[in-house]
Amino acid sequence: MAFGAFAATNVDSLVVVTALFFSGGVSGRPRTSQIWVGEYVGFAVLVAVSACVAAGLEVVPSHAVGVLGLIPLGLGVRGLSQARRSASEAHSVGHPLANGVGSVVVLAVANGADNVAVYAALFHELGLRASLVSVVVFAALVAGLCALASWLGSHPRVVRHLERYGEWLVPVVFIVVGAAIVIRSGLLRGVV
Repeated sequence: MAFGAFAATNVDSLVVVTALFFSGGVSGRPRTSQIWVGEYVGFAVLVAVSACVAAGLEVVPSHAVGVLGLIPLGLGVRGLSQARRSASEAHSVGHPLANGVGSVVVLAVANGADNVAVYAALFHELGLRASLVSVVVFAALVAGLCALASWLGSHPRVVRHLERYGEWLVPVVFIVVGAAIVIRSGLLRGVV
């Protein structure tokens, strides 16, 4: 479950981190070590916020937690709508404004802010012990994400393709994640 949640919420991060590595390779900024540290710190912030939100959900009936699934579901629908409108526009890979660890952290948190809804619902559903295991899995997957992005960042054509198709892929993934949260929570049983 942790692998699926991470993969679903970090497709867009792969594009951003790949662009960071590409930028670092071209301009020397940010350095590879700054990207790795920034991604880990940013992800730790997202996990900590998610854990706090999940703890706050303890006072909410478990089936009502499914309402959080409407957030990624809505983001996915909105993203598909935007992707459809901009399908004819040309996309180019810009160089992210990241000069050091701090700016990479800001990019990681800003880009992953939507992850909080998914992770909070996941942590709430799993409980403390399984959530801690999920965090360990997430930490390993951040390393995998950075390694893959580093490799992809040395291939500008790959970056262009990821950016082009990521516009469609990310919303579809959000819709699937949101629907899964709503269904697993039992929210629909209370409505139907």
